[in-house]
Amino acid sequence: MTRTPLRPTGRLFGAGVAIGVAAAGLAIAAGRRAERSARLGLVDWPTVGTIAEGRLRRARGALTAAEVEASDAAYAAAMRRVAPALEAYLGVALPGVVDRAGAVDRAGWARANVRVLARLFARVEGDIIAQILPPGVGGTRATMAAANRWATTRQLGLMLGFMGQRVLGQYDIALLAAEDEEPGRLLFVEENIRQTAKSLGVDLEAFRTWIALHEATHAFEFEAHPWLRPYLADRLEAQLAAFSRDVRGMSRDVMRSLAGALRGSRSGRHWLEAVLTEEQRLMLRETQAIMSLLEGFSDHVMDEVGREIVPGHATISEKFHRRRAHRSSLERALMRITGLDMKMEQYRRGELFVAALLERGGPDAIHRVWEGPETLPRDGEIEDPDAWIARVMGGAPPIPDPATAAGVQP
Repeated sequence: MTRTPLRPTGRLFGAGVAIGVAAAGLAIAAGRRAERSARLGLVDWPTVGTIAEGRLRRARGALTAAEVEASDAAYAAAMRRVAPALEAYLGVALPGVVDRAGAVDRAGWARANVRVLARLFARVEGDIIAQILPPGVGGTRATMAAANRWATTRQLGLMLGFMGQRVLGQYDIALLAAEDEEPGRLLFVEENIRQTAKSLGVDLEAFRTWIALHEATHAFEFEAHPWLRPYLADRLEAQLAAFSRDVRGMSRDVMRSLAGALRGSRSGRHWLEAVLTEEQRLMLRETQAIMSLLEGFSDHVMDEVGREIVPGHATISEKFHRRRAHRSSLERALMRITGLDMKMEQYRRGELFVAALLERGGPDAIHRVWEGPETLPRDGEIEDPDAWIARVMGGAPPIPDPATAAGVQP
């Protein structure tokens, strides 16, 4: 029996055309939606905040808003102890900072940092989007860019959710709003401070004072030296501009470097440096030197002044520094990914640098370091204090006066 070959009837043919047109229309519409989404920005910041805050509100040790607000009085009392002692040690008044201090919950810390990060990204995302989505780009590129936006949003939300369970305090300063002279604020993450004091087995009020001393020293660094904030803002602007000039191929480098960070590989430099150009690496190292000074000086002052005003200071300091040095494998991996391990290294290197300056140059060396941009440590000088002393103080370091070497009063 001979079968007649099937042929598309007019009705079937018309249906096929209609389906093809509809599919093409849907693809075009989807591509346009993806492009509109991608052009909104590199990150969906409201969603970042929602993800981070959701995780932080579910974290162990969460407090009610009333409990956090009630702790404000404790921090006000801590600042009343800290400010006079810090002013006496540093020889500089700290006007206003006591009135700009208060407790926040973890979610409040996340909201503050979402605002800062959104400001940072706003400086570069226009150039980056122009590179990855040039005019006339196809739907495939637009869809990939929208997918990257979705993934980056969730990664940042999870990162802030991780960091928000560890940060104890922060001198909240909007560097890129330096021209607005927006004053900095001292934030104390009450839930984390309570959890840490409990895990260390130390007195909560003493621990609050100890943390307040560290953050108030950061306020001194910026508020007593008005050149520092615009200087760092300019450095950050330059780094962001250099970063945004060429992002092609960076995602592949980032993934390779992240994989190495997760394996704990030691290539001699941080994974963040591995994805940067030589120009960008140099700027990062210079900024790292400044941040090491800021963190190391705060740690130094926290220990020196803390001996006088924090009950049980020696026990708190010993337990806290031991806690910093011992992290689980998961914590170490997450810290490498987020860059927090660089901050831990800043504490260590900066404190050694400040101690060396006091030992070899006396209090005058500490005063000199804050004179202006030219006296800040440069790349390599944090690890080699003698190089800084030779450059800034002119050759061989002076012999410090034993009567004044214990403090930095003028």
